[in-house]
Amino acid sequence: MPPGRQRPSSQHAPELRAAARHLARRRFLTVTAAAAALAFGTHLPATGAASAAELDAARITDDPFTLGVASGDPWPGSVLLWTRLAPEPYEADGGLAQQRVVVEWEVADDERFGAVVRRGTAIAHPEVHHTLHVEVDGLDAGRVYYYRFRTGTWISPTGRTRTAPATVGPASALTFAAVSCQAYHEGYFTAHRHLAGEDVDVVLHLGDYLYEYAVDAAGGARKYTDRVLPDLFNRETVTLEDYRLRYALYHRDPDLQAVHAMHPFVVTWDDHETENNYAADSDEIGTPPAAFLLRRAAAYRAHWENQPLRASQLPNGPDAQLYRRLHWGTLAQFDVLDTRQYRSDQAYGDRPHIPGPESDDPARTIIGAAQERWLIDGWRTSDAVWNVMPQQVCFSQRKLDLSPVARVSMDAWDGYRASRDRVLAGARAAGIDNLMVLTGDVHVGYAFDIKDDFDNPSSRTLGTEIVTPSIASGMDGIARPTNWATYLSANPHLKFYNGQRGYVRVQLTPQAARADFKTVSAVTTPGAPITTAASFVTEAGAQGLKPA
Repeated sequence: MPPGRQRPSSQHAPELRAAARHLARRRFLTVTAAAAALAFGTHLPATGAASAAELDAARITDDPFTLGVASGDPWPGSVLLWTRLAPEPYEADGGLAQQRVVVEWEVADDERFGAVVRRGTAIAHPEVHHTLHVEVDGLDAGRVYYYRFRTGTWISPTGRTRTAPATVGPASALTFAAVSCQAYHEGYFTAHRHLAGEDVDVVLHLGDYLYEYAVDAAGGARKYTDRVLPDLFNRETVTLEDYRLRYALYHRDPDLQAVHAMHPFVVTWDDHETENNYAADSDEIGTPPAAFLLRRAAAYRAHWENQPLRASQLPNGPDAQLYRRLHWGTLAQFDVLDTRQYRSDQAYGDRPHIPGPESDDPARTIIGAAQERWLIDGWRTSDAVWNVMPQQVCFSQRKLDLSPVARVSMDAWDGYRASRDRVLAGARAAGIDNLMVLTGDVHVGYAFDIKDDFDNPSSRTLGTEIVTPSIASGMDGIARPTNWATYLSANPHLKFYNGQRGYVRVQLTPQAARADFKTVSAVTTPGAPITTAASFVTEAGAQGLKPA
């Protein structure tokens, strides 16, 4: 256990603790087999089922839409709409007890809802914490829509979303933003407020949507003087209730609500949605795998409930297929990865280390064999101009010092070089000309050329990697961290490095891609202005970042 880190107390339900004991006795069980034993008894009720008494919505006396609205995973003609009913968001049951609530939803061409094109009803079940995941079909491709929910006398905020263009047709342009790492206790989500005002088609969240660490009564670095957060947040998240309540805290943030209401999101997770630097069924403090899988199941469940994810991402116990593929006409194919659930444990105790036999074992993987095949097979059939790979940790080589054989991170793709080699070989074999990797995790902005041989600066450039700054994690940051010169010297393929908070705005056209690194000067105080720290362009068919 790392110094200063205490094992969090576990208050899992008795049936889950019993499942853990069962798994401890049957150590031969794989993670996949464990899913059946660990599956929560809280799956979505069957169609037509009435597992809980219905609450008369007219009796809801306080606003149930305190956590805002969101949309996600835009397809041609379809989008996912999300909300959660919680008149008392910091209560375990949200103030609705174990009662189901009927909710109306509608989608319109205009924000006044004068031209409603789709409407229906859905049930907010207590089994899924009164969240709604409404998959709206029958919409036109490539269109902006407005949506809202209604129950009793209450109407939700209006959300704005859009569908993707038809997959068979060309799209002239796509503008998206990449965001990651929003530790509530380390600052305000000022960058999200600015992003809410941007004209982007979709936002890609690359992980660390929330953090498992305790948040004190003053909100950590936010240093609230106008409110006192409940003591229930001042502990590490372990149980399903812990994770659910932590999402409620994050969704109460007005800047996060604003960006969700304005843009559809495509989300994937990293580690902190569950536990720092976990790998498959191993956490960083040595918890027995059977016990950790209980925590993972709780975290995955709460993640699905509180994100605009489709039913196909619904977890089964500690397993969920989060990796998936989306298209933006023939302009872009997005292969959204999961680098946590299937990875081999980090080599060399997860400490920075020079590459060696342990880290370079060809059997090691960061995305698992099935996901690796899925990714490469998808490239073989891709007809997109741009193949974009949203994922979590640094893909390009990142030497951490100037030694002849430098240390690298064992938590990033550098700790899984055989896995990276297989992926790049797959891209070459598939004839992928325009590869763009999107990354979060490290709380800073990087721009990398992806090289055929990272130790040979003159080797072929296979693609680009854009690493987005954090939204709040790391607190205010500085433009040039202390290791700025070292990293740029040690890594000639690193074209940009900035240590401030913010996001990246990317525009794709059939001819080129442009990435603008947007940063704020501070997050420990609200309201900082947004600036463009740098801009880069890479041309289609001629990869390599150039200052714009």
